[in-house]
Amino acid sequence: KKELKEIEDKILFMLSNAQGNILDDEELINTLAQSKVTSNEITAKVAEAEETEKNIDETRESYRPVATRSSILFFCISDLAAVDPMYQYSLAWFIALFLRAINEADKCDEVENRVNVLNEYFTYSLYVNICRSLFEAHKLMFSLMLVVAILKHINMIDPHEWRFLLAGPTNTSLDKPNPAPDWCTDKIWIEILNVAKLPSFLGLEEAFTDGISHFKSYFESSDPHLHSLVEPYQTSLNTFQKMLVLRCIRPDKVTLGIQQFVSEQLGQRFIEPPPFDLGECYKEAGPTTPLIFVLTMGADPMADLLKLCNEMNMIKKFEQVSLGQGQGPKAEKLMTNAMDRGMWLCLQNCHLARSWMPRLDVLVEGIAPDKVHKDFRLWLTSMPSGDFPVAILQNGVKMTLEPPKGLKSNVLRSYTRISDKYLSENNKPREFRKLLFAICLFHAVIQDRRKFGPLGWNIKYDFTDGDLSVCQTQIKMLLDDYDEIPYRVIRVLCGEVNYGGRVTDDKDRRLMNNLLEIFICDGVVGESYFFSPSGIYFSPDSETVEEFLTVIKSLPLSPKPEIFGLHENADITCDQNETYNMFEVVLSLQPRVSAGGGISREEVIENACRSMKERCPPLFDIDVVASKYPTEYSQSMNTVLTQECIRYNNLLGVMQKSLQESLKALKGLVVMSHDLESVCDATFNNQVPEMWAAKAYPSMKPLSAWLEDLLERVKFINHWIDGGPPPVFWFSGFFFPQAFLTGTMQNFARKNGLPIDTIGWNFHVEDNKTFENTTEPPPDGCYITGLFIEGARWDNASHAVGESRPKELYSEFPMLWLEPLQHRKAPETGIYNCPCYKILSRAGTLSTTGHSTNFVMYMELPTTETESHWINRGVALFTQLMF
Repeated sequence: KKELKEIEDKILFMLSNAQGNILDDEELINTLAQSKVTSNEITAKVAEAEETEKNIDETRESYRPVATRSSILFFCISDLAAVDPMYQYSLAWFIALFLRAINEADKCDEVENRVNVLNEYFTYSLYVNICRSLFEAHKLMFSLMLVVAILKHINMIDPHEWRFLLAGPTNTSLDKPNPAPDWCTDKIWIEILNVAKLPSFLGLEEAFTDGISHFKSYFESSDPHLHSLVEPYQTSLNTFQKMLVLRCIRPDKVTLGIQQFVSEQLGQRFIEPPPFDLGECYKEAGPTTPLIFVLTMGADPMADLLKLCNEMNMIKKFEQVSLGQGQGPKAEKLMTNAMDRGMWLCLQNCHLARSWMPRLDVLVEGIAPDKVHKDFRLWLTSMPSGDFPVAILQNGVKMTLEPPKGLKSNVLRSYTRISDKYLSENNKPREFRKLLFAICLFHAVIQDRRKFGPLGWNIKYDFTDGDLSVCQTQIKMLLDDYDEIPYRVIRVLCGEVNYGGRVTDDKDRRLMNNLLEIFICDGVVGESYFFSPSGIYFSPDSETVEEFLTVIKSLPLSPKPEIFGLHENADITCDQNETYNMFEVVLSLQPRVSAGGGISREEVIENACRSMKERCPPLFDIDVVASKYPTEYSQSMNTVLTQECIRYNNLLGVMQKSLQESLKALKGLVVMSHDLESVCDATFNNQVPEMWAAKAYPSMKPLSAWLEDLLERVKFINHWIDGGPPPVFWFSGFFFPQAFLTGTMQNFARKNGLPIDTIGWNFHVEDNKTFENTTEPPPDGCYITGLFIEGARWDNASHAVGESRPKELYSEFPMLWLEPLQHRKAPETGIYNCPCYKILSRAGTLSTTGHSTNFVMYMELPTTETESHWINRGVALFTQLMF
C-alpha cells in the first residue's frame, strides 16, 4: 500500500510539472504504464495479505478457549496466598509452565483436538505442580476450586447453589414441623427447608416428608454420596447439586462427594496427588531457582536431600547451615563460595531468621545466570511464615513436607530408628521391649488424636519425636536402675514433664495422665495385654525390630476410634470438621461479586441488614431494672440481672448503630469504613461480624442462627424482668454464667450466715422434670436447663451417663438441680467430673476476672462406668452448639 501511494504521488507530481503535450512526455507515459502493472500486483498482494490475516485471526480465535482456561486457572492459584503465606505463584512462573505445556503436549492435526489436548495437559500439569507445594489438607480443596471455576465460566454452576454449599442456610426458623425427630435433627431439617427454596430443589421438603424411610436409609448409609435420591431429584439433579443434599443430611461424607464430583468432571487423577519426588523437583530448578521445603512440625527433609546428594555425587560438595541468631553472615559467605565452586547449599529454618530474610531476597535476586556455576543449587527449609521473601516463593520450586499421617505410619517411623542392639541393651530386655512398644504406640495415639479437633484435645499440641526419645531413654534408665519397674514414676515423667510440659490445659493434662494408665502399667509386660477393647492393638512378644515391624504392618491403615478411647461417632466428628473447615476457607476466598439471578450483592446485604435492624430488640432500660430489682444483701440475683442487661445493651447498641450506618453506606450517604465493610462482608457470608463478636458472648453459630439465639436470650431476660426470677433458669441464656453461679451460692451463704468459701455444689439430674412442668424453684440453689452433652448421652433408664446412639453427636441434657452445701465431700466413685463449656471449641483464655472465656465449671454426673472411660471419650457439657 505504501508503494502504491508513492507511485500515485510521483504521477501527480509529473502531471503537475508536465510542459507542452503530455502525450509527448515519454517518461510520463512509461511511468503510467509501469504504475498500472505495479498497482495490479500490489492489489493482488494486499488481497492475499488480508485473506492471510483473516485466516490467522480465525486460527488464533480457535485457540481462545486455551487462553480462557489458562486465565481461569491463574486466578485460582492467585487466591491461594490468602490460605497460607507460602502459597505464592508469579505470572512469569505460570507463563513458563504454560509454554512448556505447549511444547510437551501431544501434537494434533485438528485444531479442535489440539485445543482439548492443551487444556487437559496444562490443567493437569498445573495441578501436579501446585499440589507439590500444598499441604495435604488443601489438595482436595484446590481440586474443587479448579472444577468450580471451570464450570462457573460455562454457567454450569448456579451461584446461589455454590454459596449454599459453602455457607449453609441463612434462615434458621422451622417453618414446618420436623417429620422424623427420632433421627432427623433440627439442624438437618433447617438445611432441607433452606435448600428447598432454591429453584432446582423446589418441593424437596415435601418429598423428604413423603419419602421419610428412603431418606432414613440415606442417612444411615455408609456411602450416602452413592445412595440414590427419590425421584424426580435423582434424575433432575446433577452430581454437584446432589452434594447440597449430602451437605444437609450427611456433612461428614461431603469430602467423598467432592471426590466423586471432581473425578466425574476432570478425571480420577485430579483426586490422587502424585507422590513426592525430590528428583523431579530438582530437574525443574536451576542455579538461579531456589528449591524450598515448606515444613510442618515433625517433618525433616534432610534424609531425602542427603540421599539425592549421594545419587547426584554431590555429597562432598554439600554444605548446610541452620539459620538463627548471628548465622546470617556465615550463610552469606557460604552462599558466595557455593556459587563460585558449584556446590549445593542448604539454609535450614529460614522462619527463625526473620531479620535476615530481606538480605536473602537481595542475594537470590543478585544471582547472575551468566556468572553462577551451572551445578550450584540453593535449598531452603522453612515453616509457613509471612516474613519469607515473596519473590523467592513466587519463582522458586516449592515442596511441602509433612510427617507420615496416621497411627500405623507413626509407629512404623518410630521403629525405623531403633536397632536390635538397642532392644537388647537392658537388664530387663523383655520388659523394656514391651514398654518401648507401649510408649511408641502412646506417642502415635496422642498425635493422631488431634485429628478429632476439640473432642481429641482442647488445644492442638505439637508433640515431637524429641519427647518420645526422652521417654525411651528414661524408661531404659529406670529399668536398669531399679529391681521393680517404677510405673508411677514413668507415668509422672511422661505425663507431667516430657509430654506434659507442653500441655497447658488442665483437662488435657487429666486426659493425658488417664491415657498413660492404659499404656504404662504392669499389665503391659504380662501376657496377652490389649490396648483396645477389640484386641486389634496388643502388646507383642516380639524380640527383634523386624518382628515388631511385621506386627505394626499388620495393623489397620485407618484406626477405629476405640484405640484413642473415643466412641465410634468420633469419626463423624472428624469428617465433619474436615468438611466445614474446607468450606470456611473456600468461602473466605470468594470474590465480592453479584450473587447472580438478577439480584446484586449489595441488594442481598441491604435486605439482610434491614431485616436484622427491624428484628434487633430495643436496649434494656437499666434505670427501670435497677429500681425494680435494687441491690439487696439477701438477693444477689438482682445484681446478676442488672449486669446481664448492661452486657446485652453493649452488644445491642453496637449492632443497631453498625446496621444503621451500613444501610447508609450502601446507599452512598456515608463513607464505607473498614468496620462497616467487614459488617457487610460478614453479613453476605452468613458470619457474625467481628465488631459484634468483640462485644458478644462466645459463639460458633452462623449469623442466622446467632441472631435467633440472641433474640431468645433477650426474651429470657425480659421474662425475668417482667415476672421475677424464673423457677428454672435457662443456663445458655446468660452472658456470663459464672456470675449467676456465684450469685446463687451467695444467696445460700447469706441466707444461712455461712462463709462462702466453705460451700460446694451438689448435683442432681432431674430427668423426670422439664422446663415446662416445673413451676416452683428448689428450696436452695437453682434449677438449670439448656445444656447439651457430647461424647455420651443421658440414659433415662439407668439414670446415668450412657454411650451415644450411632450418628448422634450431641444430645440435650436433662434439667439439673445445683444444690449448695457446706463442707460437702465429693463422692469418690460412681460419678464423672464432667467439664462444662460455653462453646464446642473447648479451648479458652483466662480473662481479667480470673475465669476462662469458655470453661464454666466441673459438674458431677452419675455413671455406672469408671470415670476414666468418659475422660478418654472426651465427654463434656455445652451451653450451646454450632447451629
